[in-house]
Amino acid sequence: MELWDIYDADKKPTGRTMKRNDWCLKDGEYHLTVLGVVARPDQTFLITKRVMTKAWAPGWWEVSGGAAQAGEESYEAVLREVKEETGLDAGNAEGGYLFTYKRENPGEGDNYFVDVYRFVMDIDDKDLHLQTEETDGYMFATPDQIREFAEQGIFLHYDSIKQAFEM
Repeated sequence: MELWDIYDADKKPTGRTMKRNDWCLKDGEYHLTVLGVVARPDQTFLITKRVMTKAWAPGWWEVSGGAAQAGEESYEAVLREVKEETGLDAGNAEGGYLFTYKRENPGEGDNYFVDVYRFVMDIDDKDLHLQTEETDGYMFATPDQIREFAEQGIFLHYDSIKQAFEM
């Protein structure tokens, strides 16, 4: 069973945990998620398409990410998520932490912080090993292509992370 740490409004751990996807958080309580934007030196970005079996946003485009597990630091979580979803080891990549944003869903029990990272890596198709349970394709997209997907309403979190695509 996967556990997530519960944080207070100042992003400090409370010492309590919750079960994964057990939306039990009270107002003022949060869990931590991470997003890892992978960029290439040519200023294209690795984006993946969510499998159609996903309950939420199937077929949408996104960057790698997910929840930090209990006891896991943000940086450890983003490296794990990027590795699990793409097969890439971003541990020695240029870049790192960019910013944090907070999402509150009053009364829904699902409030969270999102730590956004950008890693610049010289990669190509042969370097990728996609997690087939999560992804159904990928592309190296320009910022304009990503913005077009967002305008079509098929790119996750774009309004919150669009500055990560500015290099």
